[in-house]
Amino acid sequence: MRAINRKLWRELMQMRGQVLAIVLVIACGVATFVMARSTIDSLHRTQTVFYSTYRFADIFATVKRAPMSVSRRLASLPGVSDIEPRVISSAKMSVAGFDEPISGYFVSVPDTREPSLNRLYLRRGRMVEPFRNDEIILSDGFAEAHGLDPGSTVEAIINGRKRILNVVGIALSPEFVYQMHPGALFPDFERTAVVWMGQQALSVALDMDGAFNNAALKLSPGAGENRVIDYVDEVLDEYGAQGAIPRADQVSHNYLTEEFRQLDQMATVMPAIFLGVAAFLLHVVMSRLISTQREVIAVLKAFGYSNLEVGAHYLSLVMVLVAGGSILGLGVGVWMGHGLGDLYMQYYRFPDLVYVLRPRVVIFAIGISALAATTGTILAVRSAVVLPPAEAMRPEPPMLFRASLLERMGFQDRFSQPVRMVIRHLERRPLRAGLTVAGISSACAVVMMGFFFSDAIDFMIDVQLRWGQREDIIVVFSEPTSENVTSSIRGIEGVEQVELTRFLDVELQHEHRVFRTNIQGMPRDVTLKRLFTEELEPLGVASGGLMLTEYTMNRLGVQVGDSVTVNVKEHARPVWRMPVTAHVKQYVGQLAYMDWNALHHRLGEQGAATAAYVTVSPGSVEAVYSVLQDAPRVSALILRERSINDFYESTGENWLFFSFVITVFAGIIAFGVIYNSARIALSERSRELASLRILGLTRGEISFILLAELAVLAVAAIPIGFLLGRAICAMTVRAFQMEMFQIPLVISRQTYAYAALIVLVSAFLSAIGLRYRLYRLNLIEVLKTRE
Repeated sequence: MRAINRKLWRELMQMRGQVLAIVLVIACGVATFVMARSTIDSLHRTQTVFYSTYRFADIFATVKRAPMSVSRRLASLPGVSDIEPRVISSAKMSVAGFDEPISGYFVSVPDTREPSLNRLYLRRGRMVEPFRNDEIILSDGFAEAHGLDPGSTVEAIINGRKRILNVVGIALSPEFVYQMHPGALFPDFERTAVVWMGQQALSVALDMDGAFNNAALKLSPGAGENRVIDYVDEVLDEYGAQGAIPRADQVSHNYLTEEFRQLDQMATVMPAIFLGVAAFLLHVVMSRLISTQREVIAVLKAFGYSNLEVGAHYLSLVMVLVAGGSILGLGVGVWMGHGLGDLYMQYYRFPDLVYVLRPRVVIFAIGISALAATTGTILAVRSAVVLPPAEAMRPEPPMLFRASLLERMGFQDRFSQPVRMVIRHLERRPLRAGLTVAGISSACAVVMMGFFFSDAIDFMIDVQLRWGQREDIIVVFSEPTSENVTSSIRGIEGVEQVELTRFLDVELQHEHRVFRTNIQGMPRDVTLKRLFTEELEPLGVASGGLMLTEYTMNRLGVQVGDSVTVNVKEHARPVWRMPVTAHVKQYVGQLAYMDWNALHHRLGEQGAATAAYVTVSPGSVEAVYSVLQDAPRVSALILRERSINDFYESTGENWLFFSFVITVFAGIIAFGVIYNSARIALSERSRELASLRILGLTRGEISFILLAELAVLAVAAIPIGFLLGRAICAMTVRAFQMEMFQIPLVISRQTYAYAALIVLVSAFLSAIGLRYRLYRLNLIEVLKTRE
């Protein structure tokens, strides 16, 4: 082994504390990026494989009732390669040992063959036997929540008749990967079931024998989706068509797409920022570390090593650190990627997670770290090798003495000699001090980014589900219901207030832009559902026109005062032209709002409602809930507090896990940067400090000189870190504007406090290690090093 190679390994052992800190910084950046990108790539791959293998349909059409012969007309349409006519219906269900209402979504499957589209993946059990009217297959999320298996029984009220049904299979379907309660925003496997039943059995039970009310269609390669939808609507129009929808608007796929898009943004923006900050910190640390070896570089040149060999030596040192950090980061990132993927699989009902780690993800993560480290190294080595060896081996000339600014202002008598030395050193080397402050403030900013998501989620839920929705229970009706239902609900003991609302499925269009959503008709004196302005002030319901959220307005490219076309997808499917009258601030969901009376006037209805907001007296929620669950026209009940819990147990849990990982890694980076800055400062000033010891200063006094400088830099970096952290959080918010959620820019005092605390604790722990080394400083050896 060449001498220079032995020197490499000897230096690594001598700097093992700093080496470990730098390796951890690299590992944290690489692990975060690999975890996030591999998770989203794996979920995308899993979705693609599941959709393809089990033939997820491209178009879904719903009608009131159409003869089975019409399905043959649909199959013959240009661009249609396959069709599966079905019967679907909602029904109330009950399971032994569970007293709350369950919404069952019944879907027919062919009696004598496998479904050609939206096929079932059987977890356990078998398909239903032909023409059996008491056999069903349950969705696995619901079965898992209730501990049901093949051989279990459930009760259901189908078309007003109570049935006892035998579970023969547990299955998944690409149509119900994201399974939600009707009217809810988040999955609820306990109270929502998908039930597959034989075609004849379900048709007879619903008085739909020889007919269908839903069709799934597969497109031929190259077929135009919109054109086929127009053909389908034309065929089904006379049978009460509700408007065919593409796969993009199918409930499960739409929510899944939005969640994946949001996760994709999270997996790109946050790790990129994290990796970028880690790379910058690595650049600062490595450039200062190499600069302390100015004399060593000169000695190597004096012994005949060329500039290229010296540069290669230090690049090898850096590559060892990058390799160690990358290997550790890859291992941790892959392990955490599997864990995060498994966490998402609890809510995305796929058969199995197809884990994917793309080579470009690994190359990018390692490449950024290596580029930052080598850049810092090359710049530092270059500045050293340009000097002649004899000149470089001499100590750097001491800086010219000059009183500090505070001393020139007359404050010299107010500070002790060690304090004046600290102030002079910081003032004479502003660039070095600035780089240290930049490194610490960047670490502080990354810590803030980790805590920020918890703040944003809490605020978003508070505004949307606590301030904006003041009801205790939302009652969802199975069909539009007369206003007289208000008196029926008010008659239940414990009910205090009832307010009706009307949801209408529509497609909003402005020029070439189209957005599918729901209009919610609200009484002008509504109190249980509140709308807000941009400043979160209460906003009254406008008497005419539509009130849109910022996201919807951006999607359509409209402003207040513009007009949009409203294509109603139910009722008689009218088309309206309406002005945009107000901008609504909303963080969860993207509804459009209008006046209750104006909506019913346009529909020609007499106050029909699709849901009701209900408040109850304290302690009466369970009693009222029990009465409402047996009401005949009620299809679903949504408790506000349960919705909040469902969010934190699903989407919120995933976000908070990601936030926790970022926070932990950010803390490690903060410590690594501060510790390295402290150790490098000791290396740079060890001769100076030893000289001061010879001149009579105590160990405590020389410790104070170095540690006070570290403390000043750490404290100065905190407010800068706050500003940088807020800027990073604002950039993250802009990248996260999605249809389902709008992340608010809210940073709590606790987040600022935690970020400052982590920086100060890291500085304190680094100071303990530094003080230990100062107390062990060998004065003779240090003073001999430059002779």
